[in-house]
Amino acid sequence: MSDILPSDSRTNAAEFTVSEISGALKRAVEDQFGNVRVRGEISGYRGPHSSGHAYFALKDERARLEAVIWKGTFSRLKFRPEEGMEVIASGKLTTYPGSSKYQIVIDNIEPAGAGALMALLEERRRRLAGEGLFDEGRKQLLPYMPRVVGVVTSPTGAVIRDIIHRITDRFPIHVLVWPVRVQGETTGAEVSAAVEGFNALDPLGPIPRPDVLIVARGGGSLEDLWGFNDEAVVRAVAASDIPVISAVGHETDWTLIDHAADIRAPTPTGAAEIAVPVKAELEATLASLAARLRGCVSRHADRKRQALRAAARALPSPDQLLALPRRRFDEAASRLVRALASGTEAKRLHLRGLRLSPSVLQRRVAEARRRLDRDGARVSPAALSRRLDAHRQSLRVLERHGDASLDRSAERRVARLHRAELRLRIEPIEEKLRARRRRLEQADRLLRSVSYQSILDRGFALVTDATGEIVRRAETVARGDALTIEFTDGKVAAIAAGGDAPKPKARPAAKPEKGGQGSLF
Repeated sequence: MSDILPSDSRTNAAEFTVSEISGALKRAVEDQFGNVRVRGEISGYRGPHSSGHAYFALKDERARLEAVIWKGTFSRLKFRPEEGMEVIASGKLTTYPGSSKYQIVIDNIEPAGAGALMALLEERRRRLAGEGLFDEGRKQLLPYMPRVVGVVTSPTGAVIRDIIHRITDRFPIHVLVWPVRVQGETTGAEVSAAVEGFNALDPLGPIPRPDVLIVARGGGSLEDLWGFNDEAVVRAVAASDIPVISAVGHETDWTLIDHAADIRAPTPTGAAEIAVPVKAELEATLASLAARLRGCVSRHADRKRQALRAAARALPSPDQLLALPRRRFDEAASRLVRALASGTEAKRLHLRGLRLSPSVLQRRVAEARRRLDRDGARVSPAALSRRLDAHRQSLRVLERHGDASLDRSAERRVARLHRAELRLRIEPIEEKLRARRRRLEQADRLLRSVSYQSILDRGFALVTDATGEIVRRAETVARGDALTIEFTDGKVAAIAAGGDAPKPKARPAAKPEKGGQGSLF
């Protein structure tokens, strides 16, 4: 048996289980180191695990240390870990027995100095610039006279008082303040939420939507201003529909929000000066422009007045302009008077030549009666019968000499004969004769109405001398003249007894009856 057992199996060394060794090492490491600060470069970082914990490693040129950030701690970190970032991690050094590794449980993490922060800032600036968030083409113009100004800053600092005081001095308008923390871990989230909240306001709602936004903070170190380098803040400002003025820090301080904003102000007071104009300067400018406008209008009116006067001097006077038309008008008026007089006289002479007398009327009636008799004779049934007989005789002659062409000619003649018979029917002709008789009767009535016989019927007499001329005046009759007195029923011869008998008094001429023809003699 002694040959089989190893020679060193019986020693005084104590036996430990793996768990005991792992526990002892865990207690030794934790007791020896406790809370430590470790500087190193982040390696293998892939973001939070699905559980919310973050696992990665810290390394330098010669060693590597596993690290873990629990979920509760990760949500409170001021800086988020990034691959390749050199940091200083504060936490508790311990071991993980399940894999026989030691690790650091990080409670806080920060960049390893300003150089690391600047490197991180530069890397983030390049990445966001590559996305086009800093392009000048997407930036908006500021309104010249905003009605409402929105301010994103701390409500208790001196910045908001400076902005309100400066706006009140320049152009008092409505200022809305969205209170945020301007330093600390929650700065980025609060500022981005404020910018998005202002953009979400309804322009017609109870709270007016600002026309321009000012994101402001006082000066500070790079770490103090780090919240305004947050990626969420940059994206919110770049996506804002409201123009944004960045006023973070002093003139020498630059943050990523300055690149994304539509305009950067050197100080919060400078932002207020950029946002609103000076009311007094506007009033002075308006007064100056009004004065210039009035002067321009006055000078323009003077020039137009002078030009009008010059044109008026070049124009002739109204009398000169109207002299020729007035003369033509006078000549036309005089010609019109003479033309009216000559025309009236010509018409009077023409009427005298066409004096209506019983003999003229009798002659015209006789001529009309002869024409009527002649026309009636032409269209009498006997004349029509003679014409038809003549046409039939011609047709018989054509039939005797007929051939094919003569037959066609005979047919055409027969057709014309029938058409002539239709046109020369007795009824239309008789109608025309009746119409002409009516016209003749009307003319006869007119003749009787204007004839002197109707005047004789009313008790007057017609006196003629030996030559048959009508005696119109008593002074033309001498003693012993032979006269003929015509009454309505006949004529009586008489001898003038002379002018010894007293002349009868002149009687006023009898007025013609209303509607009557009156006396023609």
